[in-house]
Amino acid sequence: MKRKHKGRKIYKTKEKNYYGKSPFGKFMSAVLTVLLIGGIGFIGYSVAEPIINYTQHKGDKPEVEPTAADTTAYADKETEPATKPESVQSTGTHPDEIVVGAALKTSDLQNSESLQSAISALPADTNISYIEIPLKSSDGFLWYGSSVYDAQTVGAVHGSMSLDEIVSVVESNGYKAAAVISTFEDSCFPAAYYDAGYVTYADGSQWIDNEADAGGKPWMSPYSQKALDYLSEITAEISAAGFDRIICSGLVFPPFRQSDLDLLGERYGRSDRCMALTSAANLMYDKAMSNGASMQVEISAADILGGRGDVLQPMLLSATSVILRVDIDELGNSAAQYDFSGSPGDIALKCITLTADKLSDFNVSVRLTGSSLTAAQVGDAREKIAEYGYDSFIFG
Repeated sequence: MKRKHKGRKIYKTKEKNYYGKSPFGKFMSAVLTVLLIGGIGFIGYSVAEPIINYTQHKGDKPEVEPTAADTTAYADKETEPATKPESVQSTGTHPDEIVVGAALKTSDLQNSESLQSAISALPADTNISYIEIPLKSSDGFLWYGSSVYDAQTVGAVHGSMSLDEIVSVVESNGYKAAAVISTFEDSCFPAAYYDAGYVTYADGSQWIDNEADAGGKPWMSPYSQKALDYLSEITAEISAAGFDRIICSGLVFPPFRQSDLDLLGERYGRSDRCMALTSAANLMYDKAMSNGASMQVEISAADILGGRGDVLQPMLLSATSVILRVDIDELGNSAAQYDFSGSPGDIALKCITLTADKLSDFNVSVRLTGSSLTAAQVGDAREKIAEYGYDSFIFG
């Protein structure tokens, strides 16, 4: 209930009569008035100036209009075209985080000579700053001399070069080393440790992604503590060896069919399953950061468009940088409802447009890869991508 407003009570007083004073009294009143006004003004100025000086921060300057030099400070960068589609947002990295990288192959890690040869073959006019080294591939194999006990036990170690040697070769050529770790797309480790992979709800038998005679294979599960411990050890070992950044790929669930979900249980089809992936990513993020390395999440455009971009949760994910992998071969073989015809540059632009909403809260780099890419196609794609605000680019 509202209270009724009664109003303010008005009290009237009689006004004093100042007209009955003598001439001398009037004169003294005038003098005192002048002195009073002058004193108030002097005190006000004396007090106000130190207060203003105190509240103004040291070094503060009045605002000035930007000069022509200010507005052309980044004239050497690509400018945003006026015809940029509204659906595409500039989510490229901050200007001081621009990255140009080149990704090598596992075959380049046979020894220091093969690694040096691969680096020497890179184009010299592309301003490359990072070399991506695939240390753990999507089959689960490690392409360096790992000392992780479980990796040695399951036969996952397929490389002999030490991590220190790899970093030394990369840095001696003037580049920074980035390690690529495939996480849950791993069929080697869960083949030996069933509890590291997916098991059926009814009898606890191992789940594989297809019939065995059709090449079905197991995957590591983000719900498995055994899998998380294994990835944590590998991340710690690699990040402690001097790699500047760790790139984690394969942070996805398998492409489950309804028949798979019926076997595995309902939690794998729920929307909150993303928390298992983000928790795993944050675990590796903490391991990398504790050793002085940054971490990025790599995810393919095909996975995002196929509804498997669960890890892209900006409110849950510690990593703020994402690499969008545009794999020309993968997109060409996918059964997606999108038409990926045209040049590699056109395909990359289409992927950027289609995934813009999912990536709008991240700093984004684009990786273009494919078995038959030419140098001219890579150059064309890089120019087109830069026009849309994605300044960081990786090829290979």
